[in-house]
Amino acid sequence: MSVERIQTLRQLLHRYNHEYHVLDQPSISDAQFDALMQELIVLERQHPEVFDPTSPTQRVGGQVLDGFEKVTHQVMMLSLGNAYSLDDLIAFDARVRSMIAQPVYVVEAKIDGLAMSLHYEQGNLILAATRGDGVIGENVTENIKTIFDVPLKLTRNYSMEVRGEVYMSKQAFASLNQQQASFNQKLFMNPRNAAAGSIRQLDPQLVAKRKLSMYSYNWMNAQDFGISTHYDALMALKELGFKVSDYTRRCASINEVYDEIMKLDEQRETLPFEIDGVVVKVDAFSDQEQLGYTAKTPRWAIAYKFSAQEVETTLEDIFLTVGRTGKITPNAKLTPVIVAQTNVGYAQLHNFDYIATKDIRVNDKVIIRKAGDIIPEVVRVNLEHRHDQQPYVFNHRCPVCHEPTFSDVDEVDEYCVNPNCEARLVESIIHYASRDALNIEGLGDKKVAQLVEAKLLNNVKDIYALKHKKEAIIVLDKFAQKSVDALIEAIEVSKQLPLSKLLYGLGIRHVGAKAAQTLAQHFLNMDAFMRASYDELISIKEIGDVMARSCLETMSHVSFVELIEALKVEGVNMSEPVKEVKSSFFSEKTVVLTGTLESLSRTQASEWLSEHGAKVSGSVSKATDIVIAGSEAGSKLTKAQSLGVRIMFEEEFKEVMNREI
Repeated sequence: MSVERIQTLRQLLHRYNHEYHVLDQPSISDAQFDALMQELIVLERQHPEVFDPTSPTQRVGGQVLDGFEKVTHQVMMLSLGNAYSLDDLIAFDARVRSMIAQPVYVVEAKIDGLAMSLHYEQGNLILAATRGDGVIGENVTENIKTIFDVPLKLTRNYSMEVRGEVYMSKQAFASLNQQQASFNQKLFMNPRNAAAGSIRQLDPQLVAKRKLSMYSYNWMNAQDFGISTHYDALMALKELGFKVSDYTRRCASINEVYDEIMKLDEQRETLPFEIDGVVVKVDAFSDQEQLGYTAKTPRWAIAYKFSAQEVETTLEDIFLTVGRTGKITPNAKLTPVIVAQTNVGYAQLHNFDYIATKDIRVNDKVIIRKAGDIIPEVVRVNLEHRHDQQPYVFNHRCPVCHEPTFSDVDEVDEYCVNPNCEARLVESIIHYASRDALNIEGLGDKKVAQLVEAKLLNNVKDIYALKHKKEAIIVLDKFAQKSVDALIEAIEVSKQLPLSKLLYGLGIRHVGAKAAQTLAQHFLNMDAFMRASYDELISIKEIGDVMARSCLETMSHVSFVELIEALKVEGVNMSEPVKEVKSSFFSEKTVVLTGTLESLSRTQASEWLSEHGAKVSGSVSKATDIVIAGSEAGSKLTKAQSLGVRIMFEEEFKEVMNREI
């Protein structure tokens, strides 16, 4: 009789939990629910032989865990591409319509939480895993059981995977921080951080107290059950016991999608949870399969991000930083303030014209926002609070090496052109060793920083002296005999790369990978390049006035000349093989690349096009013949469409490439 009562109580409590937490329609009082739960707890203790991991009693949290085991996702958990405007959405729609004639879209509120994968066998929850890096996550099943929105037992005995977003409501977040304050403990910055921190607690009982929630947004194997669209899958998830957002709409066009996004934008401050945008998905599963995926994102979905929140604070100081190319960037030190749920104390001021145009002064009250919800920027000054603040004046000297700075007449940026400037050192070496430059594997960001700190790298030429310093390198953290030998070998191999790679690696301002190839093909050796005049440089197709003057300014610096001579002594190749340009479909055509290509990098595509006779340009105009568009293509694609320029998406581009082999 007791065992039968246990089964009855479990069924009742599952139903009452669903009514209360998912449907928001409780049919019994809290006191009645608590009495039934207490009865079940007592009976289960008396009959341990009928233990069930999906019992409602398991939601209160079990034993403290030793750690989280790793879980490999059966299907990779990808991220989404972003859109910030109607133009971005139109470009996304154009990519979809290039393959799907009449797509239907589903618009969903993008909950600001952390992605979760739930696995069920015969209707029972057996595994919950975090997203992790998309390939490997962590098993947090015991913690997920404490979330009442997650059914432990489905209404049908299905074996399935469901993905969703774990979050903390605004009310739960406020209560948690109030509790933290009462115990003089550090407050959580925002609900997302609080939810992420909570789900990784090793004590499930603590997680249970945090009152997390979860919306389910994707039934991974819905087609196995005869469901053909994403929207129908969401409705079916509700019937199975999952909590699905009410802020979900089906739309017949991208303009209708945009209208729904604007409606949700107006409502977002009144929602009981934080959202950071809207997710747009192609509805039909067959259409999703046809559109497929890039290496990082599905082609059938995109995340629309809302306009940035603006906040006022005080600009306490303006300080300067120096980048790899010597570019001097002014930055603002701010009185810390919460913007888009994060604490912001600094912002970029871009350049000195930016400061002058906006008349930004130290001690001003300024309005800031996070561009794309990522990078803090100063939008404007609140002049109502302007008193005796003085205009900012730059002394035209590098803040680190104190050498005079350089700026082209038509440029707004100031540069330190001293290649030995300490501020440029780490970034210059990282760039020199990068894949598109000398491609020295094993000399990445962290390793370069270590070697510079240990005084084993004081300039670029020191890279080639590392073979004499093996013993000093091996004692550094995370270096071993095998990795040091591999590094030295990679350095030796790099000496044989063509001049174009070296010119790019030297970090001459305005000289990118493509311009480096153009210069190398024209001069064929370093000596000829170093002797070049302004007239000769400017006569080269695709080398303009700004790039020519930048080359001459760099080559006139004594430190640069000394570096080239030192690299010659080390045996670094200073010549470029004559490249044969192949006749192809792209010959004599002006081509623009935009977006992210899945099958090859932008540099690889540009090199291939150049080798096959195309002129690769960085901007779209009436002179453009073809725009090759990858995922997340934005304004260039939109402009090309408005000008009637031919659009070639990646699949067609690959077909043409294959025909040319």
